[in-house]
Amino acid sequence: MARLAIIPARGGSKRIPRKNIKSFLGRPMIAYAIENALESGLFDEVMVSTDDQEIASIAKDYGASVPFMRSLENSNDFAGTFEVIEEVILEYRKLNRFFEETCCIYPCTPLLQIKDLTVAYHTLIEDHYYSVYPIVSYSTPIQRALKVSEEKLEYINPEHRFTRSQDLEKSYYDSGQFYWMKIDPIIQQKGIFTDNTGYIILDELFVQDIDNETDWKLAELKYKLLKA
Repeated sequence: MARLAIIPARGGSKRIPRKNIKSFLGRPMIAYAIENALESGLFDEVMVSTDDQEIASIAKDYGASVPFMRSLENSNDFAGTFEVIEEVILEYRKLNRFFEETCCIYPCTPLLQIKDLTVAYHTLIEDHYYSVYPIVSYSTPIQRALKVSEEKLEYINPEHRFTRSQDLEKSYYDSGQFYWMKIDPIIQQKGIFTDNTGYIILDELFVQDIDNETDWKLAELKYKLLKA
């Protein structure tokens, strides 16, 4: 079984300019995703999909391949992750290179653990899923979420105002770190989330969205804590 790691990293990040190659504790952010993919030993190829020559150059310096550049169509603010993955798969097929499984690893994931990549891969294979998501449990019940309406506070689900936390169904969110997939089913279903998608649960210590400067500082603090 040939396996491909795809790291999607376009150049047009808006909220944190040049986020994918900005220095994170002394190294370009994308270096962490590339090195984890390479060191995992799970992949026959680790590639970066980008429209940006500087990102491509840095990716190659850290050992990834960039066999082609991403199309303009899939480099704008509205391009979805599945469309990027599909484009990569089809471009490899033009080069007569075929893979059975792929893992999309986002470029801003310095807290990613190789053991989680490995566990998710075995879950994909042994439990016969089409794709596997790493998810994280919400720390508080979302059924008791609040909203502001006409300058007053309201429960979104008032029927759960007095429900005990332990009696509410547990909820999870996508960690946004990576997705394992079997290529044929996801191409057929035109999406990463399929009718046969599994999961692994991550500890929130190993997860941090990085969308603004505060997120960035929190990621650095967590990284230092994990390495201490």
